[in-house]
Amino acid sequence: MRNPDFVAISDEQYLAIQKHARAALEKAGCWGVLPTQIDEVMRAAKVVVSSEDALSPTFLDKIRYSAGKARAVLKSALSKILGVFDAGARIAYIDRAVIAVRQAYLKLHEAGHAILPWQRDVYQAFEDCESTLSPECSEAFDHEANAFASEVMFQVERFTDEAAGHDFGIGVPLKLSKTYGGSIYATVRRYVSTHHRNCSVLVLNPTEMISGDGFKAELRRVVSSQTFLAKFGNLAWPAQFTPDHEIGKLIPLGKRKMSGKNTIGLTDLNGLRHECLVEAFKTNYQTFILIVDVKAMTSATFFSSPVLAH
Repeated sequence: MRNPDFVAISDEQYLAIQKHARAALEKAGCWGVLPTQIDEVMRAAKVVVSSEDALSPTFLDKIRYSAGKARAVLKSALSKILGVFDAGARIAYIDRAVIAVRQAYLKLHEAGHAILPWQRDVYQAFEDCESTLSPECSEAFDHEANAFASEVMFQVERFTDEAAGHDFGIGVPLKLSKTYGGSIYATVRRYVSTHHRNCSVLVLNPTEMISGDGFKAELRRVVSSQTFLAKFGNLAWPAQFTPDHEIGKLIPLGKRKMSGKNTIGLTDLNGLRHECLVEAFKTNYQTFILIVDVKAMTSATFFSSPVLAH
């Protein structure tokens, strides 16, 4: 199923990216091998991952200098540098300070610049940052590199097919993040965005405690399945959640990682009210609020997946 996370990419282009992602896995002998063997993909693509830290200003100056007069062809980063791809030398440099599972995604993102044939000869060097690694980034090449990384990490349709074989619930992406080697964040997004059910996930920033027993959690991103978007559209969620909101009440506090199960009502594009099941899961980096329309499923099949400690 098409991943709506990358709406800026045309259907034709997305199919081409999937084709190159599958080819990269097959060339590396990694198709169907789990967790996805990132280093084998990089070796088969003849992209070397340097041990140098892409975050170092001295290093970045060196890369810029090596580009000579080509500052115009050096695509400058918009914010904090997370990775650099030197297309001429086929060397990827990544920020070693980020967690290991995110480094894996960074490697594949840089590999996308090297492997996608319409990209690799355009820039002498890429600088990738928080902005370019976001699906909202307006730069087409970075959208495409993100899509390539996701398609390789989750082995095109393999993850989606496997996830669909489980009863729906937050336990599924938690389990499959270990199976495929992706971060929980990337896996939850992939799970929801490619699922056939009417589902959505709110990604909240870490909770900030305020005076008394109060708290707030800012909304960072909303990811929805195609079927959810077709039924409900882009719902107007608050910019932040507090304890007096029905979603805010579910946010786990303190040492708690999971919420209990609850229901909320959502109104679809035709003005009809739907009962939806909701549960929350918290990591050190964000809180996920998973939502699913119950009309097309029974409550007996929801949330029955085992919840894994993380």
